[in-house]
Amino acid sequence: MADRLGLTRSLSLRLAGVKQRRRGHDPGRVIRDLAVMLADGGECVADLGAVRDQQALFGRVASDSTAFRVIDRVASEPALLAALRAAHARARERFWRLHGAPERLTIDIDATLITAHFRQGGSGGELQARLWVSSAAGLRG
Repeated sequence: MADRLGLTRSLSLRLAGVKQRRRGHDPGRVIRDLAVMLADGGECVADLGAVRDQQALFGRVASDSTAFRVIDRVASEPALLAALRAAHARARERFWRLHGAPERLTIDIDATLITAHFRQGGSGGELQARLWVSSAAGLRG
C-alpha cells in the first residue's frame, strides 16, 4: 500500500541525503520496512528479521544496523523528521481522497515502562531510573 500511494517514493526523495553509500539501502524503503515490521507486531529493530525472511514479498531488507543508522539520522535532524511527517501526511491525504476519510479516528496508546541507565558525569556513579509512560499522556483535554 505504501508503494501504491507513493509513500515509499516520497520518503526516498525526502530522505535522499541520509543514504551513505551509492549502493546502500534506500532510506525510504528502510522506513517503509520498519513500518511493516511494526504493523506486523514487531517491537524492536531486531524484529525486522521477520520482514527480511520474506524476501520474495518485500525484496532486499536492510540489516538491523542499517535500520538503526537511518532511525538515528532521522531522529537527530528535525528537518528530516519533518520531511518524514510531510511524506506521511501526503500519502494519508491521497488515501483519504481515493477511499474517503474515516468518520472517526481512534488512536490506541499503550502504557509503557521504560528502564534507562544514566552515567553521572564526573561522579563515577550510575543512576537507574524507571519511567512510567501512561496511556493518558497521549490525551489532550
